[in-house]
Amino acid sequence: MQKANIDGKVWKFGKDIDTDLIIAARYLNTSVPEELAKHVMEDADPEFVNKMTPGDIIVAGENFGCGSSREHAPIALKAAGVAAIIAPTFARIFYRNAFNMGLPIFELKEANEIKEGDVVSIDMNAGTITNKNTNKTYTFTPIPAFMQELIDAGGLMNFAKNELEGKK
Repeated sequence: MQKANIDGKVWKFGKDIDTDLIIAARYLNTSVPEELAKHVMEDADPEFVNKMTPGDIIVAGENFGCGSSREHAPIALKAAGVAAIIAPTFARIFYRNAFNMGLPIFELKEANEIKEGDVVSIDMNAGTITNKNTNKTYTFTPIPAFMQELIDAGGLMNFAKNELEGKK
């Protein structure tokens, strides 16, 4: 079973954050995660990568990850050290790509109640998010077991490799 909790400081973004805001097309000449990480969220907040700390959490509005189907978006977020993303809704292709890349994301209709700078604790097994600043706890539908396995393995490619090598 996966790591039970993710704790991190919150960075807020609005609704309809598309994949071009997550990682601009001008940086798609590489697929190297460390290079992409240097530019994550640059067009939404030019100082984001300088302000955030690995393990921090993004909380956004509806329809996070809309736009193109590029896998570079969740790769860049994960490589930058974003531990998780919380939003009321995600674009369906981004949702699947995030899990395939091993980036945990959580749909929470009350995400807008969480403020930038708050510290939240996500209990993936219980399906709860607790805002440590307000002591308010929210519930979400826990991630299905097969998708938790993708997160645990670090993404679909690692999961498949482990399966082929007989590891679990």
